[in-house]
Amino acid sequence: MKMRQPGDFGFDESCAQLKQAARSFFQKKVPTQALHKLVADDPDPFRAPVAKWDKALWQELVQLGWHAVVVPESAGGVDMPLVAAASLTEEAGRVALPSPLLSTLQSCCVLMACNTPAAHAVLEAVVRGCAVTLAVLDQQGTCQTGSVTASQADNGDLLDGVAYFAQDVAKCDMLIVRAGGLYAVPVNSPGVKIVPDHIVDLTRDQAHIEFNRVNATLLADQADLVLGLSEPARLTLLAADMVGAAEWQLQTTVEYAKSRVQFDHPIGFFQAVKHPLVDLMVQVDQARALVYAAACAIDHQADPADAVQAEKYARMAKASASDMASFAAKKSTQLHGGIGFTWECFVHLYAKRQKHSQVMMGDATYQRRVLADIVMGIPGGEMIVRSWEPSLAIAFL
Repeated sequence: MKMRQPGDFGFDESCAQLKQAARSFFQKKVPTQALHKLVADDPDPFRAPVAKWDKALWQELVQLGWHAVVVPESAGGVDMPLVAAASLTEEAGRVALPSPLLSTLQSCCVLMACNTPAAHAVLEAVVRGCAVTLAVLDQQGTCQTGSVTASQADNGDLLDGVAYFAQDVAKCDMLIVRAGGLYAVPVNSPGVKIVPDHIVDLTRDQAHIEFNRVNATLLADQADLVLGLSEPARLTLLAADMVGAAEWQLQTTVEYAKSRVQFDHPIGFFQAVKHPLVDLMVQVDQARALVYAAACAIDHQADPADAVQAEKYARMAKASASDMASFAAKKSTQLHGGIGFTWECFVHLYAKRQKHSQVMMGDATYQRRVLADIVMGIPGGEMIVRSWEPSLAIAFL
């Protein structure tokens, strides 16, 4: 039986007000010229990986409560539905916001799935301004091997090992680590070593994290169960960010096509330019519809069948957004002509962010493979192999 969802995706007036407020705020605070100056001031391909972001702007987001928009009221949060968080991350993606917002919102989804007093305490810390990210992947970019292990000692649980592909670690205060169970670890804990990765995305930072006898707080015993329960929401938020970025790519390229004149006509006059832009518009609208359908399904799931349907929508949203991101990155660069391939042109910021987002949590091929397993009823996903190549995520351009 198909789950009952509101026709407007549950996008009520409060969600619309949040989206409009976020758009106005980000456009004022993060104009593209300022963003480029902040994160792309050094074109040296051999520069060291450095996280460049506006900490004061992050504090403003904390004061607005947007980083805790999905946190329940019992922990002091705003307690809005996932469709509201999706609209917020879409607007953050529209300005390619360099901040721990997405990582923190995704981590909140994991903490809420834990449903334990320890996780509730971390949620309360998030409300107070603690930025959180996930350190749950192995070297292959999966959760299939235990790259971090936990052992018991007189002073509590201790973690050893290495977690890979952790996002925005340099911007965060707390790590959620997979080590059989899920553990909370402050970033500045003794024994934690953060090794930055060289990545293509200038608006994010990524690292692998080495743990050497690190004291940790147990959040949940079954990490894989919690991560599985929260994955649809995390996929949806990431896809929303990608939709926002693609909307900027589309609108910026359309404006350029209107103003750039060739053969006595704006280049948008020619079919070779206008048709790809229409194709991109269709892809953006399709991915956006799937994002809000997924968020609404997650908000209104009432039983296991609804949860399966919500997961299908979320994976469809990420698959569609990944295809859209690849197309948007390519066409926005190409249609800007020769200048589109230069460092000074702003489109490279978004092209690189989209390429990074495309492979995060699995690309379109991977998501469709998982969807096929769900539709065919393959239990536990034993036949699933991630198709994304970690080297692409850490490739440096």
